[in-house]
Amino acid sequence: MIRVIDLHIAFGQNKVLRGINLTLKKGETLVVIGQSGSGKSVLIRHLIGLIKPDKGEIYIDGVEITRLKDDELHKITRRFGLLFQGTALFDSMTVAQNVSFGLERYTDLSREEIQERVNENLALVGLRGIENLMPHELSGGMKKRVGLARAIAYRPDIILYDEPSTGIDPIRADAINDLIIRMKHELNVSTVIITHDMTSAYKVADKIAMLYAGRIIEEGVPADIKKSQNPVVQQFIRGRAKGPIAKW
Repeated sequence: MIRVIDLHIAFGQNKVLRGINLTLKKGETLVVIGQSGSGKSVLIRHLIGLIKPDKGEIYIDGVEITRLKDDELHKITRRFGLLFQGTALFDSMTVAQNVSFGLERYTDLSREEIQERVNENLALVGLRGIENLMPHELSGGMKKRVGLARAIAYRPDIILYDEPSTGIDPIRADAINDLIIRMKHELNVSTVIITHDMTSAYKVADKIAMLYAGRIIEEGVPADIKKSQNPVVQQFIRGRAKGPIAKW
């Protein structure tokens, strides 16, 4: 479904990605872990075509996207749903208007079909009957779920999650983890998650890859990551201040 080959990007003198290689199979959940500022979000932006690499290739279901024109790229990236770290809901719009935003602008669905899709998506994330609420009336966990309802509105083939458990308490974070697993099975989607929350990573991942110093330094199933012999990986997954990773 996704194949990343030797991906490089630098911003000025800052080399952020230094040869990333990753694969994601259909129906698989890949979790990319790493420190804040390690380039995880930059990688996500490459996958949806917001950034062009300095070097490397990205294949989405066999199509190399880094050299596509905007209209061709848009056809590919419409297959993605994206849950932003901060949910990115429009404060002046109701829940229903937020979920239907893209459907109204980029599809030929009728108003009745859009309303049906909105209700269906909110039901999928466990939020029936809140269509007319405003974002400020929602808890952090509810906002995350509304963001996910919007992300799945197009019935995407791939869902990208940017730090889905950030900013919410552990109980709501675990509910989001359960929802990620449920979306994978009910919608038959492939999933990429970037996070530094190891509890979440172990629960939802089929495969975990650690990004450090611009490269993937370890990749495997959760059990393999837990017993990794790499001291950088062990320091990160155990949250230790002492080790080869600088604290600041």
